[in-house]
Amino acid sequence: MYYKSPLDTFILMNIQEKVGVRIKEIRNQKGLTQEALAWKSEVDRTFMNHVENGKRNISLLSLEKIVVNGLETSLGDFFTSPQFS
Repeated sequence: MYYKSPLDTFILMNIQEKVGVRIKEIRNQKGLTQEALAWKSEVDRTFMNHVENGKRNISLLSLEKIVVNGLETSLGDFFTSPQFS
């Protein structure tokens, strides 16, 4: 039986899925709901759901709104994560 580590799963994900997982990870750490994050980011809640689930290829402007305004995190910190290396 082969054990698949979480890092193995990240390697197989496309960039949209990796971004979505990272947004959800930080959102949960900060205790925010999708709705609260969407409101702070000035995006629609359903859009936020699609982003977190890797179903939307978002623009850099939308990514900045979500990460910097909504999550109050720098883009540098956002991308300093094992799934992006």
